[in-house]
Amino acid sequence: MIIVKETNTTTWLQGQIVDDNLEFTLVELSRASGATEDELTLWVAEGVCEPVGTQPEEWRFSGTALRRARTAQRLTHGLQINAPGVALALDLLDEIAALRARVKRR
Repeated sequence: MIIVKETNTTTWLQGQIVDDNLEFTLVELSRASGATEDELTLWVAEGVCEPVGTQPEEWRFSGTALRRARTAQRLTHGLQINAPGVALALDLLDEIAALRARVKRR
């Protein structure tokens, strides 16, 4: 999460950068994202996060999954959106980000 705070003409940025090459287990992702293991398992079923591995105890998640899981957690708890709605919202947010990036390149 990045917080931008402007004071006169000074801009302060605060946030965390997670390397996409990092890997998280289900337990580690749960702790880092604030989501329960059950929520993460449900979101995996809906396509919110795509782990490597076949069974939950084998799953490994990327740094990108952490960002998506944190957003999913906020959508679930803050806006009361169900798992299919979270998956759709994240897909739409990704599409918006891609379109904005394309516009900036022009």
